[in-house]
Amino acid sequence: MAQLIKGETGDWEIVIGMEVHAQIIAQSKLFSGASCQFGAAPNSQVSTVDAAMPGMLPVLNGHCVAQAVRTGLGLNAKINHYSVFERKNYFYPDLPQGYQISQFLHPIVGEGKIEIDLPDGTVKEIGITRLHLEQDAGKSLHDQHPRKSYVDLNRSGCALMEIVSEPDLRGPEEAAAYLAKLRMILRYLETCDGNMEEGSMRADVNISVRRPGAPYGTRCEIKNVNSVKAVQAAIEYESRRQVDLIEDGKTITQETRLWDPNKGETRSMRSKEEAHDYRYFPDPDLLPLEIDDAMIDKIRDSLPELPDQKKHRFMETYGLGLYDAGVLITERARADYFETTANDRDPKMAANWVINELLGILNKNAIAITDSPISAAKLGGLIDLIADNTISGKIAKDVFAEMYETGKDAAAIVDEKGLKQVTDTGAIEKIIDEVLAENPDNVAAYKGGKDKLFGFFVGQVMKKTQGKANPAAVNDILKAKLD
Repeated sequence: MAQLIKGETGDWEIVIGMEVHAQIIAQSKLFSGASCQFGAAPNSQVSTVDAAMPGMLPVLNGHCVAQAVRTGLGLNAKINHYSVFERKNYFYPDLPQGYQISQFLHPIVGEGKIEIDLPDGTVKEIGITRLHLEQDAGKSLHDQHPRKSYVDLNRSGCALMEIVSEPDLRGPEEAAAYLAKLRMILRYLETCDGNMEEGSMRADVNISVRRPGAPYGTRCEIKNVNSVKAVQAAIEYESRRQVDLIEDGKTITQETRLWDPNKGETRSMRSKEEAHDYRYFPDPDLLPLEIDDAMIDKIRDSLPELPDQKKHRFMETYGLGLYDAGVLITERARADYFETTANDRDPKMAANWVINELLGILNKNAIAITDSPISAAKLGGLIDLIADNTISGKIAKDVFAEMYETGKDAAAIVDEKGLKQVTDTGAIEKIIDEVLAENPDNVAAYKGGKDKLFGFFVGQVMKKTQGKANPAAVNDILKAKLD
């Protein structure tokens, strides 16, 4: 679903590739035993290795290696049996070593692919170029003092996976769908928490424009964009900026740019470096990493059902549409909640109650489904009362609201408040007779051709029964009486 930009000289196509930095869920850093927990006091989680003290040697964290392999398998990617850690040399105050230990020529994970679901209902495959392991830098703080910058090294040495896509994305919507799907996969795998607000997932977005079908144009990289919404806004601004420059007869300079969310624009940061600018060379303190088939197979056997597998199963097993299945598989906890609710029940009714009622109120109150006051078993109990005609769908919504406030079972609320549906046809017929007797003019008008008055009679019967009469029975008996 390529999004074209209308220029003064014709249409332009946006070409996007993304480099996503995902912090690995681990107890300690990539090459040291220091904690990588978020939110600690500045410089309280820094080992002598992280601070680059003389003579300190890195020791590879095996758990982080396993997490990278697990992620690669989740991305349908090739796991490389042989990979090499290299030094990426550059100077910055929050990089104590003067280099970053990363992977370049021989990454741990090779080519893969993921599916993205687009708003128009189509599915597109996006290529993954590689995934490599690297250590994070520290953090420079420029807003703590009017004349000084501070450096916090807590993040220094935390394990990152850099996941690089092919330039297969063609607009802000596709980029957003890709980032959302990648985050979903990482969270299912439990290899990254995907918390963009805390910086544990950050995106570098490479953007260029071209005439549809023409060779790729010169790209600019937007660094460290930290939300899906910001990625979309940055693409929209930067692609238009490039089109305007080209149509004015100017050229695009390959460079790294920053996204300014306050001004809603990108601005130049530095000229784009090439690999040779970093003087990559194998880290002499780390041996090449060799992974055998036994380790890969063991990790593969431990993988959960992944989002796309779950989506297709929900559609095939439960008969759900693409939209409903897509909403329900967004989080593992949400999918599990739905399956518990749908067990031995009408799955479409279960999906409707989870998506429309439960998620609606949880989202409104910013509550996670794992903290829902209504458990999946209790929501299933409410659906059972609808299915066996104990209560109507309308009354069920009132019961649901009370369940949310009190945490009580649906059956208990129905008993306490006397909400059981009236299914006795004799009792319903008696009330219908009363309504018809009270409204002779409307009966005559209905029989004279005003069919819309049927809804009026139904409403009067439901009012007299306080909404407890079985709607199907009311409709059938009323129609027979009026006709």
